[in-house]
Amino acid sequence: MEQLRLNKFLAERIGVSRREADDLITSGKITVNDAKAVLGARIDKNDKVCYNKDIVPFETNFLYLAFNKPVGYVCSRRSQGNTPTLYELLPQEYHQLKTVGRLDKDSSGLILLTNDGDFAYQMTHPKFHKEKIYEVELDRPLEPLHQQMISDYGIMLDDGPSKFTVVKKLADLSFEDRKLGRAPLSVSEKDNQQVDYVVTLSEGRNRQIRRTFAALGYTVTKLHRTKFGKYQLSGLKSGAYAIIKP
Repeated sequence: MEQLRLNKFLAERIGVSRREADDLITSGKITVNDAKAVLGARIDKNDKVCYNKDIVPFETNFLYLAFNKPVGYVCSRRSQGNTPTLYELLPQEYHQLKTVGRLDKDSSGLILLTNDGDFAYQMTHPKFHKEKIYEVELDRPLEPLHQQMISDYGIMLDDGPSKFTVVKKLADLSFEDRKLGRAPLSVSEKDNQQVDYVVTLSEGRNRQIRRTFAALGYTVTKLHRTKFGKYQLSGLKSGAYAIIKP
């Protein structure tokens, strides 16, 4: 009969590191067959494991979703005031899945959901350096010096330095423009357009991108995530989801 180390089992099911699982065991929050668990314990499917008195199932069919979150929805299971939750856009059978990290209410784009705690841990813990890419719109053009400061040195925030790559993105001419032989925008015309940037980072601190630009006097007017690790939106429409493989 298959046996698993208890800390490995907890890491996979509830999304903590094995060291954190050991801490839960020593703190008495884990029981096995109604007795307090001990470090180094091994379990099988006949054992009843509980975390804070809630049963942690031994056998689970893991599911993984990619979802294109629209603006105006929160990532929690409970709505915040009049703000709806993204789970209202998903079928009932996926409501038990947890989001892998978060996007704030005013942000959109790729969010992953799963019931595989180990997958969630590997996607979100800083030591795994999972790359995330965002399309960012600012209220005004970013000064070259500020762009260099963010990318090369980082900006000090309350919770530590914030450093990521930021590159200006200029929209290409549309197919209709090319068909009609229209010339590309001049430099002065481009400066008058809404300016977009591509931000690449491997951290995931709370509202990190917004706070970094705000520290330099800018307001993020749009933030849209297009990539998380190896996963990309790939044409997924706003509010739509797709089953993915880990």
